[in-house]
Amino acid sequence: MSKLQINILDFLVSCIGAFAERFSLTNQASYSYLSEYKGLDFLLNHYAAEHTLSIEDAVDDITTICHRNGGGLL
Repeated sequence: MSKLQINILDFLVSCIGAFAERFSLTNQASYSYLSEYKGLDFLLNHYAAEHTLSIEDAVDDITTICHRNGGGLL
């Protein structure tokens, strides 16, 4: 794996964990939700900008994206 791929993976894992904590979910449930409602796709597509923000800001962003895509957590 390249350094960039490792950084992206670390960022995704951190966001999944922070999202799980915010909404009192397991990490597995958080991953499933973010996958289903396109939060992970958003993070991957916008990694260049999102990784410069705080994890809390990134979680805010994926919460909004998931809600726009039919997710019910706010």
